[in-house]
Amino acid sequence: MSVPDQLGFTFPPRGRRTWTVRDLVAAVRNHLEREYSDTWVEGEISNLRAHDSGHLYFTLKDESAQIRVVMFRSAARLLRFRPQNGMQVVVRGRVTIYEDRGELQVSAEYLEPKGAGSLQVAFEQLKAKLEAEGLFDASRKKPIPTLPRKIGIVTSPQAAALRDILHILRRRHHGANVLIFPAQVQGETAALEVSAGIRYFNQTRDVDVIIVARGGGSAEDLAAFNHEGLARAIASSSIPVISAVGHETDFTIIDFIADLRAPTPSAAAELVIRSRLEVEQQLASLHGRLGKSIRYRLLIARQNLTELARHTVFARLMDLIHRRQQRLDDLTHRLAQAERRIVEQQRRRFESLSAAVRHYDARRVLASIRKDLQAQTTALVSTVRRLLRERRMRFERMETALQALSPLAILARGYALAFDAAGRLLMDASEVQPGDRISVRLAQGTVNATVNGKRG
Repeated sequence: MSVPDQLGFTFPPRGRRTWTVRDLVAAVRNHLEREYSDTWVEGEISNLRAHDSGHLYFTLKDESAQIRVVMFRSAARLLRFRPQNGMQVVVRGRVTIYEDRGELQVSAEYLEPKGAGSLQVAFEQLKAKLEAEGLFDASRKKPIPTLPRKIGIVTSPQAAALRDILHILRRRHHGANVLIFPAQVQGETAALEVSAGIRYFNQTRDVDVIIVARGGGSAEDLAAFNHEGLARAIASSSIPVISAVGHETDFTIIDFIADLRAPTPSAAAELVIRSRLEVEQQLASLHGRLGKSIRYRLLIARQNLTELARHTVFARLMDLIHRRQQRLDDLTHRLAQAERRIVEQQRRRFESLSAAVRHYDARRVLASIRKDLQAQTTALVSTVRRLLRERRMRFERMETALQALSPLAILARGYALAFDAAGRLLMDASEVQPGDRISVRLAQGTVNATVNGKRG
């Protein structure tokens, strides 16, 4: 129905459309998603919440506005760093509306820190975390064996770094044994495969040292060696690990975790094993030093022996020992002569009896003579043995008495011999005056002293 106005014109009534809330929100959302399907937004993260499902929820704000952001698990798991409140970031995604609350939000597909790259931020975050746990401490570093029996290498079989390591090991020590665990050293699975190699060598216990090797590359190429799981696998290794990743100027997380960081894979081969020439030179040096030390000790011992031999008490002792030895030799000679004399007497008696029995029954006489001879021989042997025992016992008694008379035995019981400056044995305190130099012979060594006073 038309309505005339004051001037007589007639206008048709305006049509009216009534929306449901969901339809209106959906229409606005579709329009926004078409217009802002690929949008970059810069701001500061606040109210960050990481859900158990893996989704990330936070607010992106600047000085005068804010907008909610959601990053679903499929995109969040690709992040190389951990978002934190207060971090300035750039978000790429599409602008949409969350229908249940009618709120404007950004569905993020990509997130990067403003300024520093995501890889560098992830590196610094992980480094700070592991350092706070004490995994970089020098006290937990294990020593690298000097000459390992077998060397384990975790790297790609096609890597040039592996060829460099094998070439140097063959040149420095051709007897070195190498066991290679093939692993990817670049890409998403690289960290897991290298970790598997570390665990394999620790389970088999077949190597003495492990080298993790890779050639140089960009930060993205070396990202696998900034993986937390790989860092903890190296930290828990009971076998020493050498990190040989990248060039000398490249640093990764495992460089700080490993027991030794080599600037390059080639340097790792140089460090892990000493050349045969170096070992031979060190052995020759040790042999020479040992020979000099032995000769020096023999010289000192000879000098000490010469000094001891100059004292009259030891000269008399050696004279007594020599007399006892001469007496023993004389007794042994006399005993041998007596034995030969007895044997000769028995031989002559046997010959006499043999001549006398020619006129008698030879068998009967010989049997009787043989019996007598055996009895006399037994008696002779018994007598000789008894004499030898008596001589030996007498010698042992004399040796025991001689040892008891030895000044060395007296010294061993805690006594000492004092000599004046001229080397004369002191028997009376009146023989020295205060200030005189004396030497005191102990059981082990000699002490030089000065007389301060004396008692009667």
